[in-house]
Amino acid sequence: MEKLVIEGGIPLHGEVRISGAKNAALPLMAATLLTPGRHILRNVPDLRDTRTFIRLMENLGVKSERKDDVLILDSTHLVHAEAPYDLVKTMRASVLVLGPLLARLGKAKVSLPGGCAIGARPINFHIMGLERLGVTCKLEGGYVDAHIDAPMQGNVIYFDVPSVTGTENLLMAAVLAEGTTVFKNAAREPEVGNLIDMLNKMGARIEGRDTDRLTVHGVKELFPADCTIIPDRIETGTYLIAIAATGGSGTVTGCNPAHLPSLLEKLRSAGLSIGETENSISISWPSRLQALPALGSVDIKTMPYPGYPTDLQAQYMALMTLGSDICVITETIFENRFMHVAELQRMGAKIRVDGHSAVVSGRGMNGLSGAPVMATDLRASSSLVIAGLAASGRTDISRIYHLERGYENLVEKLTGLGARVWKEQE
Repeated sequence: MEKLVIEGGIPLHGEVRISGAKNAALPLMAATLLTPGRHILRNVPDLRDTRTFIRLMENLGVKSERKDDVLILDSTHLVHAEAPYDLVKTMRASVLVLGPLLARLGKAKVSLPGGCAIGARPINFHIMGLERLGVTCKLEGGYVDAHIDAPMQGNVIYFDVPSVTGTENLLMAAVLAEGTTVFKNAAREPEVGNLIDMLNKMGARIEGRDTDRLTVHGVKELFPADCTIIPDRIETGTYLIAIAATGGSGTVTGCNPAHLPSLLEKLRSAGLSIGETENSISISWPSRLQALPALGSVDIKTMPYPGYPTDLQAQYMALMTLGSDICVITETIFENRFMHVAELQRMGAKIRVDGHSAVVSGRGMNGLSGAPVMATDLRASSSLVIAGLAASGRTDISRIYHLERGYENLVEKLTGLGARVWKEQE
């Protein structure tokens, strides 16, 4: 098993290009199950999760062909409608095949999903919505066994809490249902908008993109499409925070600043200079300063989009450990997403967890020291990378397979910014 080694204390400078969004690529890959033919997806990141999802698709009968960041999926012949536990256990997004399989084949058997251990992520919204469309669902032996006895019928689906994968899964089921389906309190994340764009390209009729009320007018058939994955906003935010934490300056390219309104506002409030173009973000500390400016207390509370993203909470916490004041970070999305706190404490961070909030007492820009730490989930891993880059001395991060689920070419991109980082065998 490999570990990541970082020699910290080096300001990052330069440019880094962002890859396609993992959380957009997976639902678009699932959408190719809806209709026979060759679908072309562009800007697909090469990650552990995308490779796992391709294996899942191939297990269903889809043929895949990849060249660089272009993925061709031929879903002409599906051999069965079961997503087995061995392929699903490491990735929660695998449940996204449930909706399209039901829409096309009228049946699906999908193992209950796995993924990062950051708290309960039940699929009750998915099942509730499918039942509203006329699907019979049964939970048995760790699987969702679902089928329809008659064509799915449009209905009103209300989410108590906006659910990204729930919205995506039910959109894919509803596009081929008879009549009209109205989603209320739907998720508005950019990844949902990317899926809506693809479905509409395939011939679906979905209205309300970027709002919490979506109207789906069912159609009789769909067609293969050629679509592009949006840039990864979480990767974008991670590199911006990493540059800031090291006291450097740089530009993140190939991104979409409009997808990160809350993070950019918080970074500006913390004293950082942010410049935006249509597809790039530059970040630096104010000029003519002899020393790094002190970070202020800039509290955050994770919320559904367009609020502060839970997937950038751990990274922001690593940055706030370098401040000069107190910052309160409140997590409202997942109940177990402070597992990185203990590892940051090993590096000298002063953090106290109080229920759903973490109180960070900044120790200044030289307040962290390198240490052996262990990744516990995907985004916690990136917070340890940021801390290691900012810390003095050497940091060894074990269990980096978490990082490989969501960050393409991490070592190469960080090295390109001047970091001293490499992989070693444990």
